[in-house]
Amino acid sequence: MDRVLRLIFARLIGAGNLRVTTAGGSTFIFGDGTGTPAAIRFTTRAAQRRVLLDPALKFGEAYMDGGVVVEAGSIADVLAILLSQRCESPPGWARLRWLIRYLQRRIEQFNPRRRARRNAAHHYDLDDRLYALFLDADRQYSCAYFESPQQSLDDAQLAKKRGAGLLSISPTYVVRASPASRYRSDSSLSHEEGRPKRAWATRSSSACRTIATCRGNSIASFR
Repeated sequence: MDRVLRLIFARLIGAGNLRVTTAGGSTFIFGDGTGTPAAIRFTTRAAQRRVLLDPALKFGEAYMDGGVVVEAGSIADVLAILLSQRCESPPGWARLRWLIRYLQRRIEQFNPRRRARRNAAHHYDLDDRLYALFLDADRQYSCAYFESPQQSLDDAQLAKKRGAGLLSISPTYVVRASPASRYRSDSSLSHEEGRPKRAWATRSSSACRTIATCRGNSIASFR
């Protein structure tokens, strides 16, 4: 396996200064010796084998799991060397895998309108009781401004709104509040299309002047 690693890394790394120690104890130096030197070591043969089979995905996983450790420099130095290589196209031994993964991504990321609507509903259309557990009464995802440790979440959200300009809360809710507004006055709330959120907006409509629909989004303008 060490010979395979040496062959592959030599093909991939033509610039920089990277020292690699295999799980078996062999050490190889790759690159032309320029730039900041860095060194990594494989701690297990399993991690080394996975990285050789799928380096784009498994190298990061191996680093997080401890299968790859940085012995000189930093992980940023290692990545700088790896990402700076000039590779116009995958090497011959990796082209089939690259083609399979490319086609797989194209299929998985095909997202026509109907599928996009279904994906959004799957992600956001959750029971309102879940959001009530960790959001304030306005269902805002954004951070709050706690003026004291004893302040409640609702009061902290009001404290934030008192001096707010434009608050981009989340893909689900967006609240715009004028600095001159009094809490809910002259503000507008738009939320992504979804049945639970439409129901929430409907329940809150007594405080609204108008409710309109623009490009699939419900928009509530508060008095």
